[in-house]
Amino acid sequence: MFEVIPAIDLQGGRCVRLIQGDFDTATVYGDDPPGIARRWEAAGASTIHVVDLDGAKAGGPRQLEVVAEIARAVQVPVQFGGGMRTLEDVEAALAAGAQRIIIGTRAIEDPTFVEEALARFGERIGIGIDARDGRVAVRGWVEVSDVNALDLARSMSERGVKTIVYTDIARDGMLAGPNVEAMRRMAEAVPGVAVIASGGVAAPGDILELASSGTVGVIVGKAIYTGNVDLAEAIRTLAARQVEGSVGAC
Repeated sequence: MFEVIPAIDLQGGRCVRLIQGDFDTATVYGDDPPGIARRWEAAGASTIHVVDLDGAKAGGPRQLEVVAEIARAVQVPVQFGGGMRTLEDVEAALAAGAQRIIIGTRAIEDPTFVEEALARFGERIGIGIDARDGRVAVRGWVEVSDVNALDLARSMSERGVKTIVYTDIARDGMLAGPNVEAMRRMAEAVPGVAVIASGGVAAPGDILELASSGTVGVIVGKAIYTGNVDLAEAIRTLAARQVEGSVGAC
């Protein structure tokens, strides 16, 4: 079944949202991340997506204490990324209570690291592919590489990766609608891999459209904080549509 996954982006221990990954555009939406996680769980979320923005920029986790607080606050799985550059980082994040770790920058710079992480932690490892104009961005989206997003996804699939979070940076935080076609192309490029869409959701209809794109879920951030999307209503509507067999059936 297609999942609607709320995001909690952490900066300085607070819940924030950025525009297109620009750290200078941070809007603070709360200083109680565990409380926000409980709110999203109560709305029906089956997974919480947490990003350590400070860690992504610094190259090592900075918010593991907050992650641990979030994991203790909810019963649903916590998916976590941001600054995961070593096996020790991954192990520490899992010990903090995360159920799945998303590796980004290191996957591009050293694909063998992904193989090592998969060998050690199995399907608790996922890959984050963040793209601008089809090219992969790294180090908290500060740098854009020459790596093609689809090529990277295929390479990761060949190495045994089973989960990819694919973000269209140009749409992220813009409330302008997702790049559904890009998400569809990604899902088609890696059959057998669970692709989670991210970036741009602005209205409930965007979620329904993505549910028919071949992806298995969508991460929603700014739209649920601004009220553009009512998370509980979106989850209920999607579940009803899936029961009818019209979207996202699996």
